[in-house]
Amino acid sequence: MYNSYSTEERTLESYLWWLSGTRQIIPNYNCRKGGKVVAVIGGATSALSVQMGTLFDLYHLPQLHSYLKNTQFENVVGEQVFVDENRRTEAHYALMNYIYFNFYNGHVLYVPSAICSASCPAGFKKSLLEGKPPCCFSCSPCSEGEISNYIDAEQCKKCPEDEYPNEQRDHCLPKSVTFLDVNEPWGKAVTAVAVSLSLLTALVLWVFVKFQDTPIVQANNRNLSYLLLTSLSFCFLCSLLFVGRPTAASCLFRQTVFAVLFTVAVSSILAKTIIVVLAFRVTRPGSRMGMFLHPRVPYCVVLICSGIQGLFCAIWLGTHPPFPEADTCSESRYIILTCNEGSTFAFYCVLGYMGFLALGSFTIAFLARNLPDAFNEAKFITFSMLVFCSVWVSFLPTYQSSKGKAVMIVEIFSILGSSAGLLGCIFIPKCLVILLTSWENNTKQTKNQRSSRSKNSFF
Repeated sequence: MYNSYSTEERTLESYLWWLSGTRQIIPNYNCRKGGKVVAVIGGATSALSVQMGTLFDLYHLPQLHSYLKNTQFENVVGEQVFVDENRRTEAHYALMNYIYFNFYNGHVLYVPSAICSASCPAGFKKSLLEGKPPCCFSCSPCSEGEISNYIDAEQCKKCPEDEYPNEQRDHCLPKSVTFLDVNEPWGKAVTAVAVSLSLLTALVLWVFVKFQDTPIVQANNRNLSYLLLTSLSFCFLCSLLFVGRPTAASCLFRQTVFAVLFTVAVSSILAKTIIVVLAFRVTRPGSRMGMFLHPRVPYCVVLICSGIQGLFCAIWLGTHPPFPEADTCSESRYIILTCNEGSTFAFYCVLGYMGFLALGSFTIAFLARNLPDAFNEAKFITFSMLVFCSVWVSFLPTYQSSKGKAVMIVEIFSILGSSAGLLGCIFIPKCLVILLTSWENNTKQTKNQRSSRSKNSFF
């Protein structure tokens, strides 16, 4: 600290001593062995500050003055902080406090040019106030996904895609890798429901095979019922492909295998619906539709409809197949391993084709709902297709708005819900009729029909 004294002559002499680093004034030379001049605090009056500015401006030294308003010096800073004369002591204390606070371990980090707003801590950024000088600002917290790791940051920066900000938003942490695991609650729930429904379908199939000769099983092509039940059983199990760590194989097959199997189920229902309608149309006098009741017609319907879906899936896999993907954007703290569908257009074409078949079955069954069918097959099919369409219509907007694991969970429960709708609406009522009828009557009826068949074949 060098005293500026009270006269301009002594002030200049003191400044020259300070610049030379010795009592022997040697202009333009610095004999100081250690230390470096960083900045100069102004004099006690405007006249002394002018003397300082005249000399130190030649050496490009930063200067802090309390009373140099409208300064002319370039290096003056700190403006089937300027204050008037009566606040001199407060201004100097403020300047000295700020100079002292930016000293750290004997080194000067920086000298503030003004005092208006407190420094913004890490995790915040400076936001300038309109109509205020640059030294006046507010501190705004960094936005979601951004950090600032030093004080008075002008801008926050985003964390890398595989990292996320901590709670203070002053540094980034690595994201955890996650997927729909079979050991987590949702994975366990999906697995339990899928396996249970598949076993229930197998049980219904066993009942239909056990009582295959009863009228209620024979009413509408029992072989189509077997095919429908088998495809539904595998459809339930297909949902398990969505559980576990995604691989190249699981991503290829999870959508396409389900699409083909479910198309077999829906086309079987379509074939059953066509048979119900034709069975009553042919019985009318003069009908020429008897040719369509050939035993192979329903199987041709299933084969053609399923083959078209298989062709769609083959084109999908051959052009833009699904593949494993790391989703870093859906959740802030996790990297979600999932499957990219490859071609969104192909995905919706496959879904749309299934919807087209379901709509066709619904339309035909609805038109035939009042036919005198002893087992109300058309009504059951109508209701099952209504449930199917309701599930998938609600699926589309939910699927579009979901992120991360929720996408897979929504798709899984859509598969389970639509398949369960077909099983419950078409087969559960028939099973109840079979099982609630006395076991002896069903067994006796089955034996009588088998005996009658053998006699007819004998004669």
